[in-house]
Amino acid sequence: MLDAGFFRRWMTVAAAAVDREADRLTELDSAIGDADHGTNMRRGFAAVTAVLEKEATDTPGAVLTLSGRQLISTVGGASGPLYGTLLRRTGKALGDAAEVTPQQLAEALRTGVAAVAQLGGAKAGDKTMLDALEPAARALDESFAAAREAAEQGALATVPMLARKGRASYLGERSVGHQDPGATSSALLIAALEEVAR
Repeated sequence: MLDAGFFRRWMTVAAAAVDREADRLTELDSAIGDADHGTNMRRGFAAVTAVLEKEATDTPGAVLTLSGRQLISTVGGASGPLYGTLLRRTGKALGDAAEVTPQQLAEALRTGVAAVAQLGGAKAGDKTMLDALEPAARALDESFAAAREAAEQGALATVPMLARKGRASYLGERSVGHQDPGATSSALLIAALEEVAR
């Protein structure tokens, strides 16, 4: 069973990974975006860890809902609303349970991913964060390790894709050959989940 402490550790490990990889995320974003993805994500996840230290969150749902709200209020561009929606909707789907099973988390994460797709009007294959999140949410039924692998493969698979959504879509053919920064940061989030579950 996964309790609130597990989810707080997930957010902390994710924040450390984003901080470590921020320059790489920005570098990826400079090729096909606004060159601010790493900076924005670092600021957002630093704010998440700060608010989780201050506020009482005694259920998995409360941890993710609060984290999502914090990302929406601190991250600029599209990333804040998209990541915020992912965590908030996943948290709401978990409800008020003090502990959840990995299967319940997988189901809730699929709800969160569907909300991201609806908000951004994107689908897998459009060269967005969904290319990492959708396969990861499906693979989570199998194991945390399978989810991590699926997310990392999903992010790599964006390299040859033509961007159809987001800032990168303005580049047309020039978006081909670059790894999507959103899919890359999403893979970091799933890798952090697997690390905490180990």
